[in-house]
Amino acid sequence: MSEVSGGKIALVPTPIGNLGDITLRAIEVLREADRIACEDTRRSGILLSHHGISGKSLTSLHEHNETRRAPELVAAAAAGEVIAFISDAGMPGVSDPGYRLVQACLDADVDVEVLPGPSAVLTALIGSGLPCHAFRFGGFLSVKSGKRRTAMSNAIESGETGIFFESPHRIMSTLEILKEIAPEAKVCVARELTKKFETYHRGTAGEILEWFQTNGTKGEMVILMNKG
Repeated sequence: MSEVSGGKIALVPTPIGNLGDITLRAIEVLREADRIACEDTRRSGILLSHHGISGKSLTSLHEHNETRRAPELVAAAAAGEVIAFISDAGMPGVSDPGYRLVQACLDADVDVEVLPGPSAVLTALIGSGLPCHAFRFGGFLSVKSGKRRTAMSNAIESGETGIFFESPHRIMSTLEILKEIAPEAKVCVARELTKKFETYHRGTAGEILEWFQTNGTKGEMVILMNKG
């Protein structure tokens, strides 16, 4: 579909939960692309099938092969292919593969197109009710408690709203740490965003910890904090 001089790589955000949360432009780019690079071809196949996109060549690009595969995709784009890249959910490059691909494009002077779309970071921030004028996103909190403590302490002391991704297996420990270092801070845990059982838990770390102790922890989570 593309001319020799018209190749590019397009980073296409995908739904973070609800398959309906995809833009018309994103669907158009995916339908017109010569091939689609995916973090997980099986998971992406479900999304593509849901929106009637079939017959596409799918290429795997994930954190373990991005350094090796990015030059291959960039070379194909330089030769005229239009390649769309989608991660498992949300915006490629944000705690997902994509950064090395963009860098490879820039190094080779290949066009990069970034589409706007779903983001767990912004969805959680707006829904939290915490200040939105200044915020910092720290990605996934460390599995090491000491590093988690430091990251959250820095976020609290900054005066900005801190945003982190956290595992349901560690959320209790994380809330316990946050309760120790900032017992009066305003906290929100956004869980299963855009999905059927989406919930926002707002209060102090101690109050939210008590809720999870009673009700259990399941689902993908974003934790936000502000010293108020």
